[in-house]
Amino acid sequence: MAEPIYDVAIVGYGPVGAVLAALLGQAGLTVHVCDRLPGVYEIPRAISLDHEIMRVFQQIGVLAQIEPYFEPFTNSEYYGVDGQLIRRMTMIEPPYPQGHIPSMVFTQPPVEQALRQRVAECPTVTVALQTEMQAMTQQADGVQLQLQHADGRQQHIQARWAVACDGGASRLRTLAGIALEDLDFDEPWLVVDVLLNEQGLRKLPAVSVQYCEPERPCTMVIGPKNHRRWEISLKPGEDPAEAATEAGTWRLLSRWITPEDGQLWRQASYRFHALVADVWRQGRVLVAGDAAHMQPPFLGQGMCQGVRDAANLAWKLIAVVQGQVQGVAADRLLDSYGQERKAHVRALTQRIKEIGAVICERDETRARERDARLLRECGGVVKDTPRQDVLPKLASGCLSERDHPARGTLFPQPRIAVGDSVHLMDDVQGHGWRWVGDGQLPAPSETQGWTTRVLGDSLQETQGVLARWFATHGCHAALVRPDNYVFGVARTTEDAENLRREWQQTLQ
Repeated sequence: MAEPIYDVAIVGYGPVGAVLAALLGQAGLTVHVCDRLPGVYEIPRAISLDHEIMRVFQQIGVLAQIEPYFEPFTNSEYYGVDGQLIRRMTMIEPPYPQGHIPSMVFTQPPVEQALRQRVAECPTVTVALQTEMQAMTQQADGVQLQLQHADGRQQHIQARWAVACDGGASRLRTLAGIALEDLDFDEPWLVVDVLLNEQGLRKLPAVSVQYCEPERPCTMVIGPKNHRRWEISLKPGEDPAEAATEAGTWRLLSRWITPEDGQLWRQASYRFHALVADVWRQGRVLVAGDAAHMQPPFLGQGMCQGVRDAANLAWKLIAVVQGQVQGVAADRLLDSYGQERKAHVRALTQRIKEIGAVICERDETRARERDARLLRECGGVVKDTPRQDVLPKLASGCLSERDHPARGTLFPQPRIAVGDSVHLMDDVQGHGWRWVGDGQLPAPSETQGWTTRVLGDSLQETQGVLARWFATHGCHAALVRPDNYVFGVARTTEDAENLRREWQQTLQ
């Protein structure tokens, strides 16, 4: 076997690779990360994230560093054929269940830089930039990677597990023989980022807008500070390369602004796809981020999905590498990663496509019917629709066998009192498996392997988030996974003991 030997090798050091490296490194796993670029890609690609992802960043410990680069997402207003308002997407009201603003816009390059700085603080993580993975060989007990450094030096490393985070054209995924399933979406769009001056800012709406116009559907997103993004559909016969030239881009932006109103930051033509890996683990190789899936941009969930992959996979790899789960149970746990994430990606992609169908109807008659239907459904008065209402829960995998509306959902993170100060729950209670109750049930016996927290005892919340959650779901306790998803809930002492047995069976 080649030297050195790592617990995990990560190919690709974009945001998903960086999050995965940070989570594994914090747990003490030895990790090797390689990327062909010399540093952070300095042009923004993702622009929006949600509260689940902020909770992962909180776990990594970078909130203070990235805070200057985030702002709350504005409302999104949808306008129909004749310019009338037909839908409004908003945020839920505080207190926020995950402890963070539910929808945010951000500037990607400095956030990635903060993630990399956190990885650099992990002594067990090795990062090799300007390094390409050229070949891969699987063995019974690991994966051997052949690396090519920028100076021409060849290196072979061995890892127990390898994760492809190297984008939609992933070489590692291809070498592992993992194919992509087509979820039936393929459209050409122009994506434009502009840094506006004061004159340009005055010309534009104060909210993000979906122009649901058959002639040319398009989106304008309000980013942090003076950053604005347009996603503009291209018509059949239009040349994507010409649209992405400076002249072509300003021509398409002329409806809103001119070159006197700001400067182009990025313009690029894309074919938006909906794809998902057919399997997410092939032997010792796993896939995550764009290497595992691509979806249309209509809810801004691309990077969110990748970070969800990393958070889901990290705790499972940690449990297997550290021997907490062994043998058949270890294989079952790692297989649950793909089972959970693939189903979630497919379900969310379907919902994104449905939203995209509302935005992108090209037939004027059907578009008018859509406008009339949406207005009829709300009684002629457009109501606020929280964005998070469209996110699916986990449906199967490492979950209790007994279904419940709360099973597979994110468990809330309340603000809790500690002496005279108030903190987010995770900062005080930590991660890992957690049994959280409202005080109405005794914790089940033999709970070695998880922590027990009781509302009103070890949890003194300040805003009633947990109390409302238990009341809403009609239960008295929840068993929460390390990635904050609910394994299962209990209403009775018998339920609690059944959950304990299921948990033991899952991990043994």
